[in-house]
This record gives sequence, C-alpha cells and structure tokens, in this order.
Amino acid sequence: MFPQELIIGFPKRVKISKVAIQCYLVRTLRIERSTSKDPVGFQQCVEKDLQHREGQLQMEEFPLPEFEATYLRFIIKSAFDHFVSVHRVIAEGTAEHT
Repeated sequence: MFPQELIIGFPKRVKISKVAIQCYLVRTLRIERSTSKDPVGFQQCVEKDLQHREGQLQMEEFPLPEFEATYLRFIIKSAFDHFVSVHRVIAEGTAEHT
C-alpha cells in the first residue's frame, strides 16, 4: 500500500521557508518541490521518520532553507499501520511578484 503521495499546487510560484503537516500513523515522510508549470521534475527537500503517538495526531514542522515552488509533493514511504491520514498541510512563505 505504500508509498502513497499527495501533491499540492499553488496558483503561482511561491517562496516557502517552513512546512508543517498534521497526520496520523505516518512512519517515513519525504517532501519534494517542483518549480515547473506542471507537477513534474520534483527535487527532494527533506525526509524524516516521524514519532508514533498512540491515539494522537502527529504534528511535525519542517523549517527549511527558503526555496521556491509551484508544487509540493508529500510521499508517505511507510506507516505504522495499513491506513494513514493527512489532516492539514501548512506552507509558510511569500508569493513571488512576477
């Protein structure tokens, strides 16, 4: 059942300095970015093993060196169970003025 992926697109290129995710039962998560007009050509930003919190949502923040992106791809590489959930994704940064 894994890996699974979720792609988020922005209406235009944005600068991102921090990404946060609220999820459940995710073991290993990779975040990638793309600056293409289409969701292709992704580059890895970070990969992390998350802590299991029995009966609680996992809330993880990823402070990153500022980068530009039009798409973010979240790849759930492995999990603590057969099913996982992603409840919220927050990307903080600024919009490019082009």
